[in-house]
Amino acid sequence: MSKTQIEDDTPTPLETRLVKLIRDHGPIRVGDFMTDALIHPQHGYYATQTALGAQGDFTTSPEISQVFGELIGSWLVHSWEAMGAPSAFNLVELGPGRGTLMSDILRVAKVRPRFLQAVHVYMIEASGRMRYAQKHLLAETGVTITWADKLEDVPLGPTLLVANEFFDCLPIRQFVRTASDGDTPWRERLVGLTDDDRLAFVLSEKEYGGQQGMPPGAKPEDIFETCSVGGEIIAEIGHRLRDAKGRALIIDYGHGRAGYGDTLQAMKGHQFWPVLQKPGLADVTAHVDFSALARRARAEELRTDGPVRQGDFLERLGLKLRLEAVAKGIADEKKREEFVSGGLRLIDRDGMGSLFKVLALSPKGSPVPPGFE
Repeated sequence: MSKTQIEDDTPTPLETRLVKLIRDHGPIRVGDFMTDALIHPQHGYYATQTALGAQGDFTTSPEISQVFGELIGSWLVHSWEAMGAPSAFNLVELGPGRGTLMSDILRVAKVRPRFLQAVHVYMIEASGRMRYAQKHLLAETGVTITWADKLEDVPLGPTLLVANEFFDCLPIRQFVRTASDGDTPWRERLVGLTDDDRLAFVLSEKEYGGQQGMPPGAKPEDIFETCSVGGEIIAEIGHRLRDAKGRALIIDYGHGRAGYGDTLQAMKGHQFWPVLQKPGLADVTAHVDFSALARRARAEELRTDGPVRQGDFLERLGLKLRLEAVAKGIADEKKREEFVSGGLRLIDRDGMGSLFKVLALSPKGSPVPPGFE
């Protein structure tokens, strides 16, 4: 993004709304800002902007290489067979983007016709704009697809669930360590206003004690992030997997161990963007604390495998062999090189291969899923 765009003083409609809300009622939580910035029905990011792809603000693994979706599809088919190949089951995707991942999954699943005969796909998507793109892409799949607002809308039954870059969009809270000691040395980081009515980070007047999952050794001004909504979704997944067979696969960028730091970020035009600048125009996310998700899953009596690095997971599933096999059929040298480089980007140890983690959830007593050996 250009400096001119960032410094433009014209407020967005959502910014005007938030300024009035804060002026009238006081500072809001970071998570409330995230929710409005992303999914406000008229002025939020997903209602007004082109998110994905070269013309959008960011790209995801399924958009980078078809091999990602093909390997996830093979993982899901294997999981369906491992749970006894039920004649009817739910295949759920949380936050399906443009539908690219599901399209690739269903294409590779054609190798098991009974899988496609048994599946009922549920796409959990809050954005009407994204739903339109998904319906357009998946119109010719030949399987039953239902769109829903939340996971609770999906009927109970044998379930396979995949969430790729979904948990990073969930609202977080941030707590800042103050210089004081004692039982309540933390204050919450909020979104308030400057003297000239600009959005700015402020600290709560209320003081807090330590939060669950905090590691030792916090220093003044350290930030700790929590995501209660993520835990609630894990609890709902646990409810389903405990009562019926199934597996869940969670893929996202984040950290495997709890730590301190501000991971709240915004992206516009594939570049970082000031988080509070022009809300509604940029994607706003935070890194996923996989240790918190796994801890909640174990509390729900689920088996947890991982988190492992995305690169390790995909390599164990045979990414390099798949790249080699498909590349042999691409006659155009430039297209062949682009195909291979896209696939290798997914496992780059200095990039996506390490930044992204993979966590699998299963009922207790389930075998180790592929990719986690």
